[in-house]
Amino acid sequence: MPRVIECPSPNFDARPQDQPEGQAVDILLLHYTGMESATAALARMCDESAKVSAHYCIDEDGALTRLVPEDKRAWHAGVASWAGASDINARAIGIELVNPGHEFGYRAFPEAQMAALIELARDILARHPIPAHRVLGHSDVAPLRKQDPGELFDWARLAENGIGLWPGDAPAVERPEEAEVKRALAAFGYGYLDQDFAAVLGAFQRHFRPAAVTGEVDGETAGRLEALPSLVDAGPRET
Repeated sequence: MPRVIECPSPNFDARPQDQPEGQAVDILLLHYTGMESATAALARMCDESAKVSAHYCIDEDGALTRLVPEDKRAWHAGVASWAGASDINARAIGIELVNPGHEFGYRAFPEAQMAALIELARDILARHPIPAHRVLGHSDVAPLRKQDPGELFDWARLAENGIGLWPGDAPAVERPEEAEVKRALAAFGYGYLDQDFAAVLGAFQRHFRPAAVTGEVDGETAGRLEALPSLVDAGPRET
């Protein structure tokens, strides 16, 4: 476990152990702070009136702050859905990455920050039964509202370190059909497909084909989506 700065937030409650959704932590959810500074982000997550928090926050220099114990439910996902579950906070550990986000000058995530995230994530995965296909971004579970951690986040590097999935240069699908893409997105876990298909497809692209986030069906996107089930079946990568 990397060195941790303690900054307790009042914004948490108990995980609901009497509900199936809360019986085990099985999602690792990554965010960006979307604020102008780390100081502002930490202040907001420690403001009782804001009613938001995360378990951890990683600054751009790699400094790691713990706000909520892992056995408690932090308030970071908001209105969200994954694989039919709606109380994502009950089953997730949330990590905020300091980054101004799309509103304040979105930029790449520095080396020190990525290295600290990898160290922390691997430590979390050693303690919790989180499958690789449930290492997700906020935009995956809340595609109608959120874009973070965004298209500049290096999901491929995480997968190389045994954290999450990355389909790589999967073969493109010729003449992909929207109905089949929609079915595959639902099977993987995405919700809200009947509300805004383009937004959901854009969230998938932001995670798995970030070079072109169009919200439109194309062969490369369909190919990467088609490749994911085989990666899930292969199980965790040895590192």
